[in-house]
Amino acid sequence: MRFKTIIAAVCVGIMLSACKSTAIAKQPENSITDVVNSTDVVLVDVRVPEQYREGTADKAINIPLNELPNRLNELKGKKVVVFCNKGIQADQAMQILEKNRIEAYDGTTWKNVQAIQNLNTTENH
Repeated sequence: MRFKTIIAAVCVGIMLSACKSTAIAKQPENSITDVVNSTDVVLVDVRVPEQYREGTADKAINIPLNELPNRLNELKGKKVVVFCNKGIQADQAMQILEKNRIEAYDGTTWKNVQAIQNLNTTENH
């Protein structure tokens, strides 16, 4: 019976590790909600300018993913939340930022970041 328990525990461990994301996202000490709404964060929309103009999170700046490696100096020493349309480009941006030792958080999508901002606004009224 003990053998079956050990095997079950190992199987659960393997399943959980297989579900981990390959993106290297910084785990905030606070929730992503706290990070997005902090006063010292830079919100970076990594989509192309045309998509950015169609809608983005409040106070977000646009640094398209293909320009990010050349604009890292703008973000050094800052807390950065990156996001895009579906989270794929945000994952790639996270890799670039973390490789360059920039404190970065994955906001996933602009709609997610906007919803977090709206939630904060609703709670404060």
